[in-house]
Amino acid sequence: MNSPATSSRRIGVLLVNLGTPDSPSTPDVRRYLNEFLTDGRVIDMPAAVRYPLFQGLVVPLRAPKSAKIYQQLWDTERGSPLLFHGLDLQARLKDALGPEYVVAFGMRYQKPSIEKALEELRDAAVDRIIVLPLFPQYAAASTGSVQEKVMDIVKDWWVVPSISFISTFADDEGFISSFAARGKAEMARHDYDHIVFSYHGIPERHVLKGSFKGYCKLGTCCASYNKNNRYCYRAQCFATSRLLAKALGLRDDQYTVTFQSRLQSRLRDPWLQPYTDEVIKEFPAKGIHNVLAFSPAFVADCLETTIEVGEEFKELFEAAGGKHWQLVPSLNSEPIWVEAVADMIRRN
Repeated sequence: MNSPATSSRRIGVLLVNLGTPDSPSTPDVRRYLNEFLTDGRVIDMPAAVRYPLFQGLVVPLRAPKSAKIYQQLWDTERGSPLLFHGLDLQARLKDALGPEYVVAFGMRYQKPSIEKALEELRDAAVDRIIVLPLFPQYAAASTGSVQEKVMDIVKDWWVVPSISFISTFADDEGFISSFAARGKAEMARHDYDHIVFSYHGIPERHVLKGSFKGYCKLGTCCASYNKNNRYCYRAQCFATSRLLAKALGLRDDQYTVTFQSRLQSRLRDPWLQPYTDEVIKEFPAKGIHNVLAFSPAFVADCLETTIEVGEEFKELFEAAGGKHWQLVPSLNSEPIWVEAVADMIRRN
């Protein structure tokens, strides 16, 4: 039998997503990009080079262009989709988990901050904290940055509760089944020649820097997912794709894994390939005219899904002769995804 002290214990849950500007105005977008692109885990260059290059050159040039894109994305009533989908997930997860859990939501960059979210959990006197960065595939520039930020904040607390991280859920059954359900709904509405699983790109050097004892070679090493490449971003993307393909009943020749959102800069470093924008332009010449696109690196619709995959890639595909391009909506706060997240939390 539980003692009163044991039965009253509460578990804190911290959901974290990447971040969003406060508004689609150029100054707010510039402020967001300044914080994002000067993170040493995102741009792994010496600070003495990183700050002058990005704050002085890249961000001022990029902010006005990005602001125009954010203006297309912005919801007139609720604002940034990444923010309101996160808040919706937080609210519904609270209901799913029950009163013994306290759920907070924060952004790695800008508001609501991770620091504010952690303060909410500390004020609630939780006994332990489970941190879930909302990035299915671990990358040092996303999940790793969240982990570093959390630990940097709590190091100044006099009393630090037990803290655990869910570092990856690339092969989680609930995650896979949630995305597969979204895909099957779209497949029931239209016949598709091919499926594209498009993931956010990262520099190849990020994969190699995190390679376990030199295991990662950016080749067939990602054909299996094992203890040696458990935290290899590329291997996780291929693992997610294989599981989604299986859930959707696809053969190997019916889908392609690609990478998007590479940073075009003077750095000239290769990013993970093949590049989505280059691959899809070749599809019509190969007889592929109807494509269903997934973005399984994102669990909430945002600029990279709605605008980049849903609109920009559609235009590229149609300009090359394609007929029908459809984005599978992200998981957002769909009931099946809320229950999958709740299950992850309970298991951890």
